[in-house]
Amino acid sequence: MSHADRSAGDPDSAAPPESPPEAAELADTVAKLTAENLEPGQRNRLLGRLMGQVRARGVGDLFKPRAALKWIADTVNDVAPYVDVRDLATLRKHHPGLDDDKLAERLVRNASRATAGVGAAGGGVAAIEWAATPTLLSAPVLLAAETVTVVAIEIKLIGELHEVYGQPVPGTRAQRAIPLVMAWSQQRGVNPIVPGVGIGAVLGTAARKEMRDRLLRRFGRNLTTLGPFLTGAAVASYLNGRATKAIGEQVVKDLKKRKGNVIEGEPR
Repeated sequence: MSHADRSAGDPDSAAPPESPPEAAELADTVAKLTAENLEPGQRNRLLGRLMGQVRARGVGDLFKPRAALKWIADTVNDVAPYVDVRDLATLRKHHPGLDDDKLAERLVRNASRATAGVGAAGGGVAAIEWAATPTLLSAPVLLAAETVTVVAIEIKLIGELHEVYGQPVPGTRAQRAIPLVMAWSQQRGVNPIVPGVGIGAVLGTAARKEMRDRLLRRFGRNLTTLGPFLTGAAVASYLNGRATKAIGEQVVKDLKKRKGNVIEGEPR
């Protein structure tokens, strides 16, 4: 079962924090986009829905680079508690017969395919924009939607790799989101001995800067989506998948070094 199902008897553990309706709807769409094995048509529809929700949430700021990064960082923080990290039992059920390393390899592969699919879908939208209008007025919306979705998929991957290697991140969804976002920013596994990564941590100034620096690099990479016709789709698909694979492999390497420990240093 997922963490949400496992904690069904505890409302605080099962439910994400309360959000404004528009934020909750956006987060729900992103969470759906993190699912494995989405059909291309379903992914395209969800990405289109997400673009509409991004527009409704303050598209004006996305035309200013600094404001756009702040918007994306804030949105990632809002979305992270909604990402459904599957527990080990659920992962075993979905991928039977695999040992830890093979299961981790499968999760990294699937996440890489998912982010590649998002890049391809975004590139397809951009190709339509190139053909249909003289200006890419939707470009900031598309880039924001793609960036938030790719980050959410990678956060889910990091959380599930921790499950595979016996180091699940404890706490409610909101509490788990904080160390997972920090781990994504650092492109590493959650460090159980560094102060500030426990379940009571908050994303402080330094962590936010690190996150925005990482988002800037990811946002810049996603600019390839805007290539004319379908060249952007092909390049964005390749770069997204490669980046996700690199993150997954680095997290696996970190977790295997300290297999058997969990967050806060408690034995499993």
